[in-house]
Amino acid sequence: MLNHKISGLIAAPFTPFDEKGELNLALIPQYYAMLKRNKVAGAFICGSTGEGVSLTFDEKVAVMTAWAALTKEDTEFILMMLLGGTNIKECQQLARIAEQAGVDVISFTSPSYFKPANVEQLAKCCVEIAMAAPHTAFYYYHIPVLTGGNFQMIELLKKVDNLIPNFKGIKYTHEDFMDFLSCMNFADRKYDMLWGRDENMLSALVLGNKGAVGSTYNYAAPLYLNLMEAYGRGDVEKANVLQQQSIDMITLLGKYGGISVGKAYMKLIGLNCGEFRLPVKNMPAAQFELFKTDVAKLGFDDFCAH
Repeated sequence: MLNHKISGLIAAPFTPFDEKGELNLALIPQYYAMLKRNKVAGAFICGSTGEGVSLTFDEKVAVMTAWAALTKEDTEFILMMLLGGTNIKECQQLARIAEQAGVDVISFTSPSYFKPANVEQLAKCCVEIAMAAPHTAFYYYHIPVLTGGNFQMIELLKKVDNLIPNFKGIKYTHEDFMDFLSCMNFADRKYDMLWGRDENMLSALVLGNKGAVGSTYNYAAPLYLNLMEAYGRGDVEKANVLQQQSIDMITLLGKYGGISVGKAYMKLIGLNCGEFRLPVKNMPAAQFELFKTDVAKLGFDDFCAH
């Protein structure tokens, strides 16, 4: 079981599709090699960026199996798998398969249709799923903007502490820095807290954060590694400049349609992951040249992944 805290960048890979919208598993070895080449510490698969909610059960297993086959013997690369959230029984089934495949971390997020009434109910869900793979590290995925599970994570930690032996931490994709710091300091800093907002990584570093999970690490890992290095040596001004570059890059996601635009960035670094599935809107092909022009103005070639 993964027993150490995670440091560095964990990319949240896009699930690659072909021109018909079906899985393109053949691209995953090249994807993995690209992340390794750019000093990314791991991958968080089938999450929000990976369209886990739009994949069938069998597709999730196929994606997980493809990644696990590449990473199982790579002790320096951490493979994290989002099991889902809404269907607890399905999450348990996937957890068992993930443990057999040698996945390093399983993760679960708040049910978003039948929502937990309180943090106690959320903790019960975590118990049931974590128990299905007792020899695999379990991280809760906190992203209330998508799930509606807007609970204080410090309260969840209090509920699960000493109750779930393989509960190791939280992927925290929210802006509540007070709650985040309280979680970092809880029980003598027992739990691993992974920051999940790329656009304000610098603020998390100030609190002592060492590990992060994000979508833009797929195509701009060098930018964030330089940011972390600059902050680490005390050059806050340089870190500030780099964080603004990140913000400017992420702003283009909103300008051209949202999360799906990340796959347009991937095309620019030579990995065509296809398009997002419905109900997500994709960038019209006619806008791609305008997008490329805006990206060039950012100096993207100077900090993008290779």
